[in-house]
Amino acid sequence: MGKPLSVDLRDRVVSAVDEGLSRRKAAERFGVSISSAIRWTRQRRRTGDVRAKPQGGDMRSGRIEAHAPLILGLVEAQGDITLAELRARLAQQGIAVAVSTLWRFFERHAITLKKRPGTRPSRIVPTS
Repeated sequence: MGKPLSVDLRDRVVSAVDEGLSRRKAAERFGVSISSAIRWTRQRRRTGDVRAKPQGGDMRSGRIEAHAPLILGLVEAQGDITLAELRARLAQQGIAVAVSTLWRFFERHAITLKKRPGTRPSRIVPTS
């Protein structure tokens, strides 16, 4: 994803439009796309600001984080629960999530659910 253009450039384009230049001419003059000039002037009219919105970041984890006490309680009650079983239990509660969503939840919380203890290192052959 590209980086947003500077606020200074956006201000100059919108100021040129405010001074009477058409959006198309302002876009041509400052070397930006016509659609950008149109969007920026519309944004200035609506909000009074031309700054770009924040990009990236996690937008969806809040839905599952709202159920964190329930999920952690289910794991506490049954330590060897699989992600598929956990997903089924949550579905009984009316919470629809994917196994991958649960995986990322546990990764964020630094929780690992090992099914068996790790084997001791080999003395003869190095292991990876």
